[in-house]
Amino acid sequence: MNGRTRDTEDHDTVRVRLRAALHADDPWTALHALNTDRNDEPNRPDRPDRPEQPDKQDRPDHLDRPDHPDRPGRLAEAAEELYRSDADRAAFRPYFSHFLRSLGEPGDAVLRRLLAEPAFTAEDRQDLLKAAVARGLRLPAALLRSYAEQAPAPGGNTAPTDAPPARGLVDTPELVDAMGLSGDLSFAPRLGALLADPTAPRGRAALALGRLGARAWTEPIAGRLCEVTGLDHTAFVVALELMGDPAAVPHLLRWLAESGEPRVYDVHHALVRLTGRDPLLPEGARGAEYAAAVRAAWADGRTERAPVAVRDLVVESGTRARFSVDGGAGRIRVAYDPPSPGSTWPRWNRSLTFDGKPLYRVGSSCDTCELGLALLDWPDGEAARIADRMRGRLACLDRLDAALFTEWSPVLGELATGHYRALLLDLPLERVSDPARSWWYRRVAARAEADGDDSAYDDDRPGDYWPGVAHFQLTAPVPGGRVPFTYGALLPSQPPQALDPATIARHTAAMAEGQRPAAVVLGWIDDRYVEARHEERWLVGAVLDGHHRLAAYAAAGVPARVLLIARVGAGGGPEGLAEVAAAYGHGD
Repeated sequence: MNGRTRDTEDHDTVRVRLRAALHADDPWTALHALNTDRNDEPNRPDRPDRPEQPDKQDRPDHLDRPDHPDRPGRLAEAAEELYRSDADRAAFRPYFSHFLRSLGEPGDAVLRRLLAEPAFTAEDRQDLLKAAVARGLRLPAALLRSYAEQAPAPGGNTAPTDAPPARGLVDTPELVDAMGLSGDLSFAPRLGALLADPTAPRGRAALALGRLGARAWTEPIAGRLCEVTGLDHTAFVVALELMGDPAAVPHLLRWLAESGEPRVYDVHHALVRLTGRDPLLPEGARGAEYAAAVRAAWADGRTERAPVAVRDLVVESGTRARFSVDGGAGRIRVAYDPPSPGSTWPRWNRSLTFDGKPLYRVGSSCDTCELGLALLDWPDGEAARIADRMRGRLACLDRLDAALFTEWSPVLGELATGHYRALLLDLPLERVSDPARSWWYRRVAARAEADGDDSAYDDDRPGDYWPGVAHFQLTAPVPGGRVPFTYGALLPSQPPQALDPATIARHTAAMAEGQRPAAVVLGWIDDRYVEARHEERWLVGAVLDGHHRLAAYAAAGVPARVLLIARVGAGGGPEGLAEVAAAYGHGD
């Protein structure tokens, strides 16, 4: 069989399988199965449907060839062919765009070609634009201008209108998003004209201007903060953060002084980002108390950074202490990611960052969503440099004292402003490299068992929840807690493969002689009520120093001496930390 004939057969096979998936009782699941059949790596789509990948022995041999027909390019080619069929497009439009989004660069190429097709309807263009925006694609400015001229006017008329250019964008927020991704500042006047229109997607317009870096619109956005509420207000503030323009600061301060609004978090967050000043607020402040504290912190108009101060140190015992960081440098922190284009929520995903570089994606702070971490990249040596400055007392750390925190004050000042607990713990840890053994998956399997026939997790795979790197975890949930299951995971801040076996062996030998060197972990407690059905708590940590020591402890089966430095109020209160201390406190 010659290559051309084989290619034709493969193309026909893919097209038949794609059409069958579209006609399935549940096309979302069937399309995901079709897509993940060809993936070597776990893939987690936007939808919760994640079918099990077929066992290799049950698949045709040719599917494992480098050129097997279900490679993304073949799937994208078949999807494009079916989309260009009027009947198929009308019947399956929502599935096509979502499917193309899942195919990576081949899907991107098809989206660009389809968007340039003049024969499609306004509804087609809007759906394709939504997919392109979700992928963060930069589309040609000329194409976007032509779309703006043909955008639907109010009432659904798709013909060009005599309305002002901005008015034509009212019902097409995806076009607003695409203009913000274009990098073309010539769109700024069109987008700016939407800011004053309550019927327009003006929050999206503000974010688009922020992505363009159109600083001429900083003050118009900031000056309208008193006119917008809810998600639009958050979007306006986040747009000012994207601008990075200090000209917004006086407007933000004025809003705090004059608005009387109880929701002040976004403006406080923007002021910290734009000025670098991060004042300490009272621990546990909520609602009106929090709003009053924010207003008091900025009332004098000071915006310059003050020297970092580690204050309010209380050593409660040899295993527990508390302290606060005021004006922290924030070089190690959990921070909000830039908003995803096309997302409803201007603030959603967060990442653990080292010197501004994301290390792990932490996900949203939504307390009915599950917690999941995903490795993004390794820091540029920052974790190692911080560790070097903490190492002196770690070789034999048996108790906490004030001298230790005084010695480490310069390092603690690198943390974000906030209130912290320090716990000296002996944690029973294991090193896990198999996704099926990880608590990230085992807690999902437990949910599925608890839910029985009503489970939304039956088809979930271990790889769907894997954080992307071998890590350490508690050998069992924390005992004695109020929450039925408190899981624990400590994730590395440097590549595990870079660890030196000789150093691990040296620590193992020292442990056999009774030594207990300590690792330092920056962590937090995360409380969730997943789907309002499953109460769940996590002790999560990133290893700052002691990767070799933790590997040695895990290999020896000896509880690991860990100094946990945990911020309170970032998704979980002190209750969970107290339970961890009660269960694993050194000497308790």
